[in-house]
Amino acid sequence: MPLTLQSLEELKQRSGIILIDKPRGPSSHQVAAWVRELTGVLQVGHTGTLDPAVSGVLVVLLGKAVRLTSILHLDEKEYVCVLRLHHPVEQERIDAVLTEFTGKIYQRPPRRSAVKRALRIREIHSIECLDTHDLDLLLRVHCDSGTYIRSLCHHIGLALGVGSHMQELRRTISGGFTEAQTHTLHSLADAVDDAQKGDLAALGDMILPVEAICSGIPCVLVKDTAVDAISHGAKVSSRGIISLDSFLNGDTVAVLDSNKQIVCLGKALFDSKKVVPGEYGLVIAPFLVFRDP
Repeated sequence: MPLTLQSLEELKQRSGIILIDKPRGPSSHQVAAWVRELTGVLQVGHTGTLDPAVSGVLVVLLGKAVRLTSILHLDEKEYVCVLRLHHPVEQERIDAVLTEFTGKIYQRPPRRSAVKRALRIREIHSIECLDTHDLDLLLRVHCDSGTYIRSLCHHIGLALGVGSHMQELRRTISGGFTEAQTHTLHSLADAVDDAQKGDLAALGDMILPVEAICSGIPCVLVKDTAVDAISHGAKVSSRGIISLDSFLNGDTVAVLDSNKQIVCLGKALFDSKKVVPGEYGLVIAPFLVFRDP
């Protein structure tokens, strides 16, 4: 459900998420800066950085939603990329090698990367060849956050024995958000222009509430009488719980009030099957509080 805005000025006081279809060329930081300039929201961030040459889903966070950066950047991603072979290879051989790259793989960040070039393990959940044209392969890759698709393409070429490189890359999914939900910077500028003239419908439709993240994580509904204590950092007691989804000890859980508005994110202290609403016991330890005391 998008935000309902009464005025453009109200947006500056609200928290939300806007999904931008990042074009090739600018950096993710520059796109976030343009969103800040267009909307007038002072606190703007983004998660899941895309290189300048890469397009696709960029999650831009507004207001207090910037606190979600540490959570959302860990979400799984999906990419569509063009891999260019350096010499022809039979399709049967290509399919066999792609299968070998499904599962846990070792990667080292490229030399041009800003992060430490330490060996890391990432999981490729699936990799599919969608189409071929001459030496180009169109691949769809579902993977862990932090997977370097450029390195993956290089290693596939080595495994095929002919060499290859990544020609083009687009992110189609980031966590629970898809490219179908994104908006271009041009459409955002048009929506802001309409809002300045009094029509806030288009801008409101573009901005998702913080609760949009709850579609991908378990939720716990608490009594309104428990909200103030939680907003001060108190752990969630089973006495204050109305209902809960299934979760395991250590899982990230969203805590919502009776109106299903987010209060905090927390770590589960027990498996949900051990929790009895209304009984004594601490269930969730908040680590990211959104509600003001």
